[in-house]
Amino acid sequence: MLFYWFLKFVAIGPAVHAVFRPRAEGTENVPAAGAAILASNHLSAADWIFMPLQLKRRVTFLAKAEYFTGTGVKGAAQRAFFSGAGQVPIDRSSASAAENAIQTGIRTLREGKVLGIYPEGTRSPDGRLFRGKTGVARMALETGAPVIPVAMVYSKKKLPFGKSITRVNVRIGAPLDFSRYEGMSGDRFVERSITDEIMYEIMMLSGQEYVDVYGATVKKSMDATGASAPDVVARLQPPPDEAADRAPTSLAG
Repeated sequence: MLFYWFLKFVAIGPAVHAVFRPRAEGTENVPAAGAAILASNHLSAADWIFMPLQLKRRVTFLAKAEYFTGTGVKGAAQRAFFSGAGQVPIDRSSASAAENAIQTGIRTLREGKVLGIYPEGTRSPDGRLFRGKTGVARMALETGAPVIPVAMVYSKKKLPFGKSITRVNVRIGAPLDFSRYEGMSGDRFVERSITDEIMYEIMMLSGQEYVDVYGATVKKSMDATGASAPDVVARLQPPPDEAADRAPTSLAG
């Protein structure tokens, strides 16, 4: 726990603020106590660094188990770093990987913590917002935790001599309450509706174009065929007349 705050306020935080000058909007939407899910888009490997730096509370993320299984001095240092930085290991190699991740997230939330999650399940292959996986809905239904949509927005600021620097804006939306679905965990239609509502709110915060295809599916096809992300998406995405009906919509009300 102390190492987390050391990284945030001494080792990493000051340098990140000095170089990237991240800004945050809507931090008041994160509750001061109790469980909450921060559901964010995923554009950069540094997302998990920029977002927590803007919040007073510690944020726990689910990380691949390989970060915690290294050997020797390097393995021990890596394990200490990710544990201290608020990461919880999950095994993504087993057949039950998705269920293990969900149960780990549920356990974290039942401890009253803030859980950071990327519903897309992977970084965006081309900067667009991809279809969300329903694990976030299951966690919300099982724990009653509010889901707070988050958008990571990156921009370039020009510097002299043709150089530029990345600027980061963390936009945090109003909490989403899904108590109207209490007792409906496991209903795939309900979980899909909840996930689509979350993705809609992220889309509105980020301004990203929505793609009704899983990002992991696109990356797998890119690796297999050598095609670009736009080409793969054009092949996998539903026809325009169907895509309009399948885009995420707000179900609030």
